[in-house]
Amino acid sequence: MHLSVIFSTYQSPAWLEKTFWGFLEQSHKEFEIIVADDGSGDETHALVDRYREHFASIGVSLRHEWQSDEGFRKCRILNRAIVAAASEYLVFTDGDCICRRDFLATHAARAERGYYLSGSYFKLPMQTSLAITREDVAEQQCFDWNWLRINGLPASAKRSKIATRPRIAKWMNRLTPTACNLKGSNASAWRDDLLAAGGFDERMQWGGLDRELGVRLQNAGIRARHVRYDAICVHLDHARGYKDPEMVRRNRELRVNVAKSRTRRTEHGIQAEHV
Repeated sequence: MHLSVIFSTYQSPAWLEKTFWGFLEQSHKEFEIIVADDGSGDETHALVDRYREHFASIGVSLRHEWQSDEGFRKCRILNRAIVAAASEYLVFTDGDCICRRDFLATHAARAERGYYLSGSYFKLPMQTSLAITREDVAEQQCFDWNWLRINGLPASAKRSKIATRPRIAKWMNRLTPTACNLKGSNASAWRDDLLAAGGFDERMQWGGLDRELGVRLQNAGIRARHVRYDAICVHLDHARGYKDPEMVRRNRELRVNVAKSRTRRTEHGIQAEHV
């Protein structure tokens, strides 16, 4: 199964490089990468150009969808990436996440018509995020509980989202009380379902933009399925200067209205003439 992997980035080349390392190690080899860039500068362009050669050596296409920096327009660039995707099935993460070797294999194996998949991430502190090297990703040490503890993970951290064995993960996914909301850091869906929903609503800025898309998919009859305990990625720490409580409130209000009205498609996203 060929996959299109889409993730956003903005002015964070050091973390983007570590994201690339994770995809160089994937056991599932049939995929392309589309970097959805919300206005990064020359350093990110150079990094993508350099890694394009690395991915080409393993038969993976790396594309760079870029737009000028005019404020937080993540939804717009993600929609451009969806339109540009060559595969029928799309996998989403973020440019500050490192995906475990079996991440894409899990999404591909669990893909089924009538469903979208939603996972989570394991959040790392800054000390641990900085400690991860290319070798650590190649050897998958950054997903090992003991390595993480030695490299700054607090003793209070819960290990279930990263240390669950495969046989147990299947049952944990079924039994978890956590709502299966679409999470842009770890999700997958059929491209035609996303296009029918209009993609991401471009009125939305930071805070719940992915969850709102999941609500529209569910309104259209697309059911949600967890990959919370078997599609594993770690999230690298960073500042959130764009976080705005008023923005989050507006986004939540829009999502609640979409749920109440049973809206299936946004008119503020991907238009038919753009496909």
